[in-house]
Order: sequence, then C-alpha cells, then structure tokens
Amino acid sequence: MKVAFAKPEIPASGTLVALAADGRKLGKLAGQLDKATKGAITRALEASRFKGGAEEFMTILAPAGVDVARIIVAGIGTPAKYDALAAQSLGGRLVAALNGTGEKDVSVWVESIGDMKLDEAAFAANLAYGARLRFYRFDKYKTKEKPEQKPSLKHFNVLVADAADAKRAFSPMDKVVDAVNFSRDLVSEPANIIYPETLAAEAKKLSEFGVEVKVLGVKEMTKLGMGALLGVGQGSDRESQLVTMQWNGGGKEKPIAFVGKGVTFDTGGISIKPAAGMEDMKWDMAGSAAVIGTMRALAARKAKVNAVGVVGLVENMPSGTAQRPGDIVTSMSGQTIEVLNTDAEGRLVLADAMWYCQETFKPRVMIDLATLTGAILIALGNIYGGMYANDDDLAKQLESSGKSTGELLWRMPLAAAYNKMMDSPAADVKNISGSRNAGSITAAEFLQRFVQKGTLWSHLDIAGMAWADKDSPTTPRGATGYGVRLLDHLVASHYEEA
Repeated sequence: MKVAFAKPEIPASGTLVALAADGRKLGKLAGQLDKATKGAITRALEASRFKGGAEEFMTILAPAGVDVARIIVAGIGTPAKYDALAAQSLGGRLVAALNGTGEKDVSVWVESIGDMKLDEAAFAANLAYGARLRFYRFDKYKTKEKPEQKPSLKHFNVLVADAADAKRAFSPMDKVVDAVNFSRDLVSEPANIIYPETLAAEAKKLSEFGVEVKVLGVKEMTKLGMGALLGVGQGSDRESQLVTMQWNGGGKEKPIAFVGKGVTFDTGGISIKPAAGMEDMKWDMAGSAAVIGTMRALAARKAKVNAVGVVGLVENMPSGTAQRPGDIVTSMSGQTIEVLNTDAEGRLVLADAMWYCQETFKPRVMIDLATLTGAILIALGNIYGGMYANDDDLAKQLESSGKSTGELLWRMPLAAAYNKMMDSPAADVKNISGSRNAGSITAAEFLQRFVQKGTLWSHLDIAGMAWADKDSPTTPRGATGYGVRLLDHLVASHYEEA
C-alpha cells in the first residue's frame, strides 16, 4: 500500500473520508460534501446511530453529486482530546475496514475541528503512520489464496493543506514502520526458517543502513567464558550466536544499549514444556527481534545517538547433549549458576549477553527485552509490559515513551527480599526461586545480579506483548513488533543530540 500526501480536493474515484466530532458536528469538508450530495450526509445521519464518537464510521455508498464510490464520515470524538495515538488508530481502523471491500484507493481529508490541539500536519502524518502499521500481513507461505481474499487497498492518500510539512513529519515514522514490520517478520517466521545462524544473518542486513554488525560463534563465546548462554544451546544442532550491532550517530557520548533474548525455539529443554501451545515458542526470540528492529529504525532515520544492540541467539532443545536440571554453569561474569529448571533459560542467555555488553561497550544505559516469564502475564495480561529499573528517572522515561507510543509499561518492584530468594546453596545464584510466588520479579532480580555497579538498567518483560491473539487498530493479529516504537521514541525524546 502506497502512502501519499496532497492538497485537499475531492477525488474522482475511490473512497473519500471526512471527519465529524461528538454531537454530529461535521467538519468543513463533510459540510461541503453534504451540499454537493444534496443533503445525503444529513439524511444518513438522521437514519443512523452515528454520533461522531472516536471509533464510529458512517458509510454512504454511491452518493449522488460526486464521483467517489463511497463517503465515510469518521468520528473523532472530543476534538480537544484528540491526539497522535487517536490519529494512528483512525488510520489503522480505516485500513481494516476497507481492505476487505475491494476498494483500492482511499483519500482522507484531514482538517482541524473545533479546539483540536493536534495540528493538521501532525494529524496527517500520524494517520498515515497508523495506516501503515495496520496494513502489515505475514502471508509469504500462503499459496492458494484467491484474489478476493487478499487485501485490496493500493493507495492511502492523505489530503491536507500543508502536505509538504505532513510528508516531512511522516518520513521518520515511515522508517520506523519498516523496522517494526521487519521485527514482525522475524517473529512470525517458523523455527525451521529462523534459528540462531539465520537470525544472525538477518541482523547482518543492518549493515546496509550503516550499522556495524559482528557475530560471535561458539568458539569465541567459549573463550569468553559464556557458560550460561552456551549451556542453553548445547542440546541443539544449531550453533548459538551472539550478535552485536553498533550505530554511531552521535558524538563522544557513551552509547545507550539494548540487549535482547533470542531463543529461536524453546522446548523447555529437559524440563520440557507441555505439547499444547508449544508451537508458540517460535516467538521466544521477540526480545532480540525488537532490538534488531530498533537498531534498524535508529540507523534508517539517522538518529543522532550512539546506540548498541546485543542479542544472544540460541535454540533450547532436549537431547543427549542438553543441559540437565541441577547442572552448575559459570557465566562470563564469573558467577556460578545452579540450573534448577532448563525452561528458565532466557535469563541465562541474558546474563552473558548483558555482561558482554557492559564489558565491551561501557553503556551509559542498558535496557534488556525478553519474553521472560509467564508470571508477568498473570500479573499484567496483554495490556502492559512489565518494567523493572534500578533508576527512577530511567523508569519515568520508559513509562512516558510507553504512553506516547501505546506500548505501555507498568513498573514492578525490585527489593532485597526478592533477590535473596535467588540464593543457591550450591552456587552463587540459582535460575529459579523454587516458589511460584513473584516469578517475574525473581527473574528480574536474577538479571540484576549481572548488572555492573554504576550501570543504569531496565528489564522489560514482554512475554504478554510480543504476540497478539486478536486485531487492534494498528496491530493485526500475530507478531506485534512491540518495543521498536517504544525504544525509538525513548531515544528521540531523551538521548538524541540536539
């Protein structure tokens, strides 16, 4: 679907979208269209329940007096409360509504209504942003779809007075959507296609954007003493990998670092998972996909920041060489870990990836992302990701970016009493507490033991956010790409040079 911006005029074909606010208050265009169609909109309003609410559409087919195939009057609700996320939602909902109708072209006439605080150029850019986010579809393996089963939209035209400003505002958003969709693709691929070596190869593609990418294999990681990460992958025929991605877009400032869990398939290992739902574990690498996508977004839009991405890539399989419950491994930090459950593997991967990141790049801030625990789903469901932080300012920054992008975060506690639950009688730390209580918190406390003194750190548990079981306005069912928009906004708002 191609997005374009142009000056307002009534098109000669396709669908035309006009706006209305609460109380059936029509925008100027809707008023003009009402006259051109000899009151068709007024009559439709009188015959409908449409009130102008923020999620309401009213459709008029084949209206007289104009050449368009249909007019949609889209509600925006209360103008003063209309913001960027609302505009994105409108764009996404229009795509969802029209994609199955056979319509190829839609034109949306953007205008400020009443006391709307969102300016027209920002409204237009965010509308297009939401439309592109919603248009995503992972269908590369569908070979027998009929034409009428495929999305029909080809052109999404945004009509706005200052089309040039809108286009400029949309340009970085467009690059972020590309990165989100790249991340969604990686998460959507089956585990026979995406495994450590091939995911590392996908990360190497970022070199096209000026990112410096390096890949470490088992030999290099063995020399570095990464016994925690390597232990997870030792039961698989697929070789584990560690990938680093550097974007040097800033000055001499230390980088902000993102670390991702990349378990390309998680059987649970010897502590094997139940068969039901195990196919979902292809997306246990969503944290790494978010990091790769974020690095692509920053590089593509030439962000004025130094940023580093580190992803630990493994496949957790049961075999004669697999790690056993009760094994003790030595991490790169020198800390020994008693592995009581081989299905608590992501934290082992992150322990070495985080330590390597700190030792190699000395970041000023380090944020890790992982589909780490089922416990965070019990606590927060699919509405918020769990956020842990050792710094209040960093937590506030992440929370603010979550609200601005719709990728919400809820801060969870860290405390010495939880940390003590991870003490092992046989090693420095154990990988599970042994209790069902506070499972997401104790996992975060485990990770905090691998955060070096002075490093500002946050852990994002995104187990409930990486995959959607139903559509939302800007995210179709499936891989969400959660984290890319959040982290890109965080960098743009707090870490980029002026």
